[in-house]
Amino acid sequence: MSEAVHHNSSDLAGLGTASASTSVGPGTASASTFVGLGTASASTFVGLGTASPGDYYALMKPRVMSLVVFTAMVGFIAAPSSVNPVLAAASIFFIAIGAGAAGALNMWYDRDIDAIMSRTRKRPLPAGKMAPSSVLAFGVVMSFVSVLGLASASNYLAAGLLAFTIFYYFVIYSIWLKRKTPQNIVIGGAAGALPPMVGWAAAGGGITAAPLLLFAIILLWTPPHFWALALYKQGDYAKAGIPMMPNVRGAKSTRLQIDVYAVLLVVASGFIATTSLSSPLYIGVASLLNLVFLVLAFRVWRSNAGDKASGLDEASLYRVQLGENVRGIYLPIRLSIYLPCSALLRPDKCCRRYI
Repeated sequence: MSEAVHHNSSDLAGLGTASASTSVGPGTASASTFVGLGTASASTFVGLGTASPGDYYALMKPRVMSLVVFTAMVGFIAAPSSVNPVLAAASIFFIAIGAGAAGALNMWYDRDIDAIMSRTRKRPLPAGKMAPSSVLAFGVVMSFVSVLGLASASNYLAAGLLAFTIFYYFVIYSIWLKRKTPQNIVIGGAAGALPPMVGWAAAGGGITAAPLLLFAIILLWTPPHFWALALYKQGDYAKAGIPMMPNVRGAKSTRLQIDVYAVLLVVASGFIATTSLSSPLYIGVASLLNLVFLVLAFRVWRSNAGDKASGLDEASLYRVQLGENVRGIYLPIRLSIYLPCSALLRPDKCCRRYI
């Protein structure tokens, strides 16, 4: 793993200082053919012959990007500001591009471990459909386009937050934390929790307690959501040398921490009641969702999930997978509450903003 990290780091630092014989993964693209994002020889495009528009779309992690877009829209709509509908659509579009750019950069850096893990080995780079240098160029260009576009469509605060989100996901999480600490998801989860703040800022709402609480809810939701996956994929992470919580602290400790973060999530969501985002509708539906989330976390804690390798304890693993599917829809449903809440609390302003 240390060799892989060193290799990836040198690629990032040099962007073309490696010798012509340096090639990475199935794409076999020479690192020396990629200099300053501008000069390329024909060998740069080795592996691009089988790439399709769908492969570029896959680089942007569309499922993750859809959640980013949704949470950003919640922040955007809930913010106490009026925005031109065209500029609003443009802002959300550039936020989506930024999320996709971060995903592409992550895939470029993680191409070595993606080739090892069963759930990622079919991604475009491990599958040999693209050259690493081309993916890096794609991610960098898309990053600049998204940040500059959001600055033009909204404001510099939103663009700065988007740039920081991309940097955080790529550098802080992908390069620094992911391969070094079992707290990678806890700390790195901040990147996925920032989109509501970006959307709020893009609507001209500034930084107040409300978007910070939206940030906190997603931040605290991320560990139990992801560790449920890690419990039954820990064999994959072990082969790739990724220190996920179940691999480092054990399944029992991970199950307990899922419960702890579930409780913290409920506490954080309660503070929403002190902001303009709250309403009787929010309190009622959020209370029900919190109860379901806590019950699922408790069931995982009481199970044997993760104590045996995947496939050997199928009943426990099924319970975790079932809970993971329900937890996966928890966040969209919860954040959806804020949209009608905004309309109920400020109906004149909400209607005036978008019609």
